[in-house]
Amino acid sequence: MSPTATQKILARAAGKNVVESGEIVTVEPRWVMSHDNSAAIIGKFRSIGVKKVWDPRRVVIILDHVVPASQASYANNHMKIRSFVKEQGIEHFYDVNTGICHQVMAERGYDLPGEIILGADSHTTTPGAFGAFSAGIGRSEVAAIWATGRIWLKVPEADSMVIDGRLEKGVYAKDLALHIIGKVGADGESYRSVEFSGETISNMSISSRMVLTNMAAEMGAKNAYIPPDSKTFNFLEKVAKEEF
Repeated sequence: MSPTATQKILARAAGKNVVESGEIVTVEPRWVMSHDNSAAIIGKFRSIGVKKVWDPRRVVIILDHVVPASQASYANNHMKIRSFVKEQGIEHFYDVNTGICHQVMAERGYDLPGEIILGADSHTTTPGAFGAFSAGIGRSEVAAIWATGRIWLKVPEADSMVIDGRLEKGVYAKDLALHIIGKVGADGESYRSVEFSGETISNMSISSRMVLTNMAAEMGAKNAYIPPDSKTFNFLEKVAKEEF
């Protein structure tokens, strides 16, 4: 059986020719993203005993969950994060009112095909719309990446969802995602890779594809993937943070 797109991405990142489902691989993500929960991650990072993040150019922090701060504790968390960003020289920091983290990651050109993007948010499946391997991870895992630059991942089993036909007027990507979840269940794709393709996907806008991969988290998927095409490249040519 030919390797899946997810297997190819993880194999390259792990420095291997081939990886198999269920295999444990160690990789260095292109980007590791967090949001307001960075305040808690900072505490875990300090407890590891290192003083500097492994690469301040690979850390992305976006304040978007409690903005503006609705109480003193949230405001203090934001202050703690801003101080840490300055201390560590983190280059990719987006303060309040920039936007939702997953939208910022796309519009500021972080979501690149074939790359590994991990984030402290369950819906970090979103960048799969651009052909990336992207997944949500826990706060302790983010802290460990800040410290070491590396993380182990289990290669997920993959399910191919080929979707053909055109969506009727008034039917959108969110409706399609909810229909799929209704079929497979909220945990029907638990720790599996969902690889979308077909005429319906090809006809979708970039924003609609992002909705679909974002919602893959609601069916339990580890990651979601859509093959990059001319729409992907046209979008990225205008915003890409780095060469891809």
